[in-house]
Amino acid sequence: MSSVSIVGWQHSPFGRLAAPDTTTLMAEVVPGALAHAGLGAADVDAVFAGVYNNGFSTQDFQAALVGVGTPELAQTPATRLENACATGSAALYAACDYVEAGRGRVALVVGAEKMTGVATARASEILLSGCYGPEEAEVDGGFAGVFAGIARAYAERYGDPTDAMARIAAKNHRNGVSNPYAQLRKDLGYEFCRTVSDKNPLVAAPLRRTDCSLISDGAVALVVASADVAATAPQRVRFRARAHANDALPLSRRDPVEFAGVRRAWSAAMDQAAITTGDLDLVETHDCFTIAELIQYEAFGLAERGQGHRVLEEGLTEADGKLPVNRSGGLKAKGHPIGATGASMHAIAAMQVTGTAGEMQLPTADLAGVFNMGGAAVANYASVLEAW
Repeated sequence: MSSVSIVGWQHSPFGRLAAPDTTTLMAEVVPGALAHAGLGAADVDAVFAGVYNNGFSTQDFQAALVGVGTPELAQTPATRLENACATGSAALYAACDYVEAGRGRVALVVGAEKMTGVATARASEILLSGCYGPEEAEVDGGFAGVFAGIARAYAERYGDPTDAMARIAAKNHRNGVSNPYAQLRKDLGYEFCRTVSDKNPLVAAPLRRTDCSLISDGAVALVVASADVAATAPQRVRFRARAHANDALPLSRRDPVEFAGVRRAWSAAMDQAAITTGDLDLVETHDCFTIAELIQYEAFGLAERGQGHRVLEEGLTEADGKLPVNRSGGLKAKGHPIGATGASMHAIAAMQVTGTAGEMQLPTADLAGVFNMGGAAVANYASVLEAW
């Protein structure tokens, strides 16, 4: 069991925000997270910033921008992490490692992204840089095209997944209605999600618009602390387990529908926590595209390979099911600001286990699983959180 805990957090709304840059976005969440933890800037020993950027802005050196937005932190050691869509978790895990190694007692994590400042076509180009360029850079449909290829490979092996994908989209949009941070708070319904139409066109066959996460702005800050600091914090959520596993970047070098890295990271976290997936009370997982959530069900051991649709048909992952998945609405409804996503998933899970999730709150939320991945199941982070 980890000796580090999350003791404070602040979550911005996700969406097309007025904030012009990541400096502003980070400055909007850092003070609130520190206040939530009952700490001040002087208590922070190190800052870990998670921002993908990679062309969303010509201004980089993102770690130093934390101190620009919050001048009290300008002289605090700061490091920037980037790991594609798992950037936020990379920053969080680095902060945990720092505290567990005894280098400091309090670390500030801030994940942020400003994606809407560029045209949609340019955003697609930037996101595609999270794939293996020599083989995948010219795929039609950008990153959606990469996951469309995964969906087609899944269909060839196991049968058409599009009905199950529509069920996932409908579930997550339904859940997002009660999330005050979500970009799209609208119950779209199963029929809308399953039907190709002018309002729900194919983005990259067989992926419809409702199968794809949103281009978003947003920021989330987390405060992590050693056990002695956490013992007197207003709230504390410890890592019962955390695991990170990678897979080969080129899809050509692995089975694209196996999600082997997902399975290894998740299994390692379950083993560390001495539990099974069925012991969890909720999961926040990485539904960048609905096919990803479907295959994750199988990688998590909720269904045999090719049988993920049964999880949905049985209602297992619904808000009132045995294992609610993405009660927040997931990336589908909440939005997917790249650098903030992993931090958001951990913050939402922390809210659940501390009973402070508001309208999203589940009746039982003692153990929360979090899964965040970078690229097409390349960098895989799995956590188990509990309040103490």
